[in-house]
Amino acid sequence: MTEQQARRRQRARFEGLAQVVAQPLHRYLLRRAPADMVEDLLSETMLVLWRRLDDVPGLGHDVVPRPDDVLPWCYGVARRCLANARRAEGRSMRLVERLVRMQETPYTGGADHSELHAALNTLGQLDREVVRLWAWEELSPRQIAEVTGLSPNAVSIRLHRAKGKLATRLQRGRKNSDRAGHRTGEGRSSQ
Repeated sequence: MTEQQARRRQRARFEGLAQVVAQPLHRYLLRRAPADMVEDLLSETMLVLWRRLDDVPGLGHDVVPRPDDVLPWCYGVARRCLANARRAEGRSMRLVERLVRMQETPYTGGADHSELHAALNTLGQLDREVVRLWAWEELSPRQIAEVTGLSPNAVSIRLHRAKGKLATRLQRGRKNSDRAGHRTGEGRSSQ
């Protein structure tokens, strides 16, 4: 058998395997992973199956294998790909948290932004990071999604809600400190 024939045969075996396992693996991952991760996880799983084609139990040299022979092993591959993705996401979030904790007092440019920082500190950690990436780093929601691992839609929603909370808190702070423009001792005569 020539090398080209061997590659064609290997490709035919993989296509037969993919035909049998792609839909069940997609359903398996849909039930266990966030919807925005499923396609990537399925692609990763199929890549592992391609690389380890000769290790798939029950996959003979037939063009289309029996699902009962190959699916359990393929589910195990998908499970490990999902676990790897979860670990990577956890590492990424821990890194972001560590960087936020290590961050020194933000540069204020000489102006007093203590009210703003106090309002920011009332937000949850992820919302605070989304706002900072948007305001300080001038990232778009799509770029923030890439940094945080959220979907762009989730970033937009979080950003909208966080800005609303900040505006409300800052307005409350100003109303409490200004007391409707009255000065101490105003309206008293000096007699």
